[in-house]
Amino acid sequence: MTSPDATVAAAGRDGAGLPAWGGTQVCVAYGRTVALDGVTLSAPAGRVTAVVGGDGAGKSTLLRCLAGVLAPDSGTIRRPAKERTGYLPASSGIYPDLTVAENLDFRAKGYGMSRQDARERAAEYLDRAGLTPAAGRLAGQLSGGMRHKLAVIAAMLHQPELLVLDEPTTGVDPVSRSGLWWLITRAAAEGCAIVLATTYLGEAERCASVLVLDAGTALASGTPEEIVAAMPGSLRAAAVKPAGDAAARSWRRAGRWRIWDPGPGRPDPDDSAITPDLQDAVIIAAISRQQRAGGAA
Repeated sequence: MTSPDATVAAAGRDGAGLPAWGGTQVCVAYGRTVALDGVTLSAPAGRVTAVVGGDGAGKSTLLRCLAGVLAPDSGTIRRPAKERTGYLPASSGIYPDLTVAENLDFRAKGYGMSRQDARERAAEYLDRAGLTPAAGRLAGQLSGGMRHKLAVIAAMLHQPELLVLDEPTTGVDPVSRSGLWWLITRAAAEGCAIVLATTYLGEAERCASVLVLDAGTALASGTPEEIVAAMPGSLRAAAVKPAGDAAARSWRRAGRWRIWDPGPGRPDPDDSAITPDLQDAVIIAAISRQQRAGGAA
């Protein structure tokens, strides 16, 4: 049951007039542990929205609220009816002792789909995902990548208005990951609003918008380009780790040290300027927050 301070509202509209699901000022606590503290997310129809962050950042909690599995302590959740929502939990929700086809049949019955619609759609998705030859195999006998693709198909089988996916590509090989992204982008092209949690910033860069969580609060949000453009200061590379204050503003990537300078600064003769990407911008946002917190202590 939703708490008195939390409400479920109809979809709002984004700047292009598309229906937008999501949440506003969402707060969730598990006892004394704050999982989400005033987090806001908008997920427009026909677009993929990524939620990124490390372990304990609040990604799964936010997705559970969006899917209607967890009621927030306060804030507003905008989501369609449960039967118009598709949800892939971190556990995948696939029954290992049922075959691929049986898993989809079972899910279709739960969604109230007609037998013909369910089988036609399942056949199309299985074919596109390369799972048709495995339709008669037990799900527990599938490879990790195949199970992930089956789980995504099961969540989107009824063509939901909102598809919530909790780290659908974690631990999946590159070939299977490509197949998963075909399924995800196909659902978006059909008008579904998709929210997915991921630890891969390279994947987040291909999404329409990104919400970066850190310890239950928003570290950054916007399109990947907006997040990068908002990065203060400059970025440079060096062959060796810097000494002094710069050491706390440096990290190793691609065989070299990256150093963030909060002010304009000038690269040293042995350094070279770098054009930052989303991964750099997120790391810098985290460093900046830590420095502000240290200064306030």
